[in-house]
Amino acid sequence: MQWMRFRHGGEEGFGVRDGDSVQVHRGDLFGSHAPTGQTLPLAGLAWLPPCRPGQIIGLWNNFRAAAEKNGWATPAEPLYFLKSPHSASAHGQAIAVPASYDGRVAFEGELVVVVGRQARAVSVADAPAHIFGYSCGNDLTALELLHRDTSFPQWTRAKSFDGFAAFGPVIETDFDPAAATLRTLVGGRERQHYALADMFFPPAELVSRLSHDMTLMPGDVIFCGTSLGVLPMKPGTTVEVVVDGIGSLVNTYG
Repeated sequence: MQWMRFRHGGEEGFGVRDGDSVQVHRGDLFGSHAPTGQTLPLAGLAWLPPCRPGQIIGLWNNFRAAAEKNGWATPAEPLYFLKSPHSASAHGQAIAVPASYDGRVAFEGELVVVVGRQARAVSVADAPAHIFGYSCGNDLTALELLHRDTSFPQWTRAKSFDGFAAFGPVIETDFDPAAATLRTLVGGRERQHYALADMFFPPAELVSRLSHDMTLMPGDVIFCGTSLGVLPMKPGTTVEVVVDGIGSLVNTYG
């Protein structure tokens, strides 16, 4: 099933995408819910991020091809950072150039894991039961902030400007990352094309390992990291992240 959130007539709602329409539901996306019987055309809706994350966790150096190309060591454990929950942005939403930063900003097409149940110190075997589904993501980075202060790498700031965690358009609950590929198109030109099976730490292992560090809650999202092809982009650039079986996330930067 493909779950989505939307705004219609000034009200927020959620439901199951069915082609060019959505079957509206009431209740809690991660708890008890039921269809209302109302169906709305997608054309009349504003997309919202498909869930409201309490935590946004991003992975660094989680793909073998990128590690080999860049001379990075194989990580012994997941290397991750946190992004502000307020950096979340939706499919179709414009991402503004930060008012306090005028340097280079890079796109990063990524798979996003959406947590569906509270996870605390779960095993790898039990982790899939805590995954609600998957989405497409674009983890934007203010490149020149990362190491501008040599005494303090600014991962949080560089990753947390408004809109810098785009994900959507939906959460797909029936998806096998090991059999899928991700493509990123920038201004219509393919810049990334990689197999999701190339991860050092696939989704179930990520959920397990992270849950031993912190409690994961329903709606939390994990950006699984990216592979080769990341580049800076100019204001006015449209980026499309495509994962067959999930859909296409499209945003314009600036």
